[in-house]
Amino acid sequence: MKNIDFKALGIKLREIRVSRGLTQEYVATVANVNTSHISNIENNRVKISLQTLVLVCNALDITVDYALSNEYNCADSSLEREIMKELSLCTTQTKEQILKIVKALQ
Repeated sequence: MKNIDFKALGIKLREIRVSRGLTQEYVATVANVNTSHISNIENNRVKISLQTLVLVCNALDITVDYALSNEYNCADSSLEREIMKELSLCTTQTKEQILKIVKALQ
């Protein structure tokens, strides 16, 4: 079994946080850790614990399997679940637009 790539995980968590317009302070508050700890996780200065990972994922509104999808041999299923989760929040009109975009990209 390979080791978890904590550097890639930290980068992914940061990218998701930034894309959602969330601050490190917000994530730290929800995860009940110091802001510096979130920074250390995102910059690979510490390894995130399982408990903190779950709390950070909750703050980012993502699943743990999506956060760790790069660690799986078959990451598609977690990505598909995350896409379906986001789609469930969309209106029918938005879903139709997304479908057109997906078809155009194929």
